[in-house]
Amino acid sequence: MKSLRNYSIPFTGLKLGKHQFEYEIGDAFFDEFEYSLVKKANLKCLVELEKQETMLILTFDIKGTIDANCDRCLAQYPQQVDIHEQQIAKFSEEDMDADEEIIILTKNDHEINIAGLIYEYINVALPFITVCDDEGNTPYCDKEMLESLNKLSANNNNNEADPRWDALKNIK
Repeated sequence: MKSLRNYSIPFTGLKLGKHQFEYEIGDAFFDEFEYSLVKKANLKCLVELEKQETMLILTFDIKGTIDANCDRCLAQYPQQVDIHEQQIAKFSEEDMDADEEIIILTKNDHEINIAGLIYEYINVALPFITVCDDEGNTPYCDKEMLESLNKLSANNNNNEADPRWDALKNIK
């Protein structure tokens, strides 16, 4: 978790206004998270922190590629991501119940660690079903696997029903 300290932004010394921060998100970042879905990535994260009197507004812009496995042919391919998110952190004198959408910062807080936010935004942006954009026409597609799948699906397209289902035809 020591490498995640690089993702802490000390906000106490910052003047009011907008400040830019840039991070390279790679394999070492995801190694810090034990059960991460993402193992390899090459991402650039731009964070704009707008410091106001009562709050911080963090705007995230994450772009790059993540190594994903195609759910169709099982080959590894680069999945493009382009993420735009915003997070609000509010200053408060007393400890309040944390809202899921707003981070509460007390007078004892002097920095905000954004590693968890970056990790969450990237994992939520991953598609539920990962398939390459141009199936079968990319250099990383497993053409043998795709041919096998096409043969198997062609064999199952016959119109003959399984005779075990004939008994159900009589039910009305």
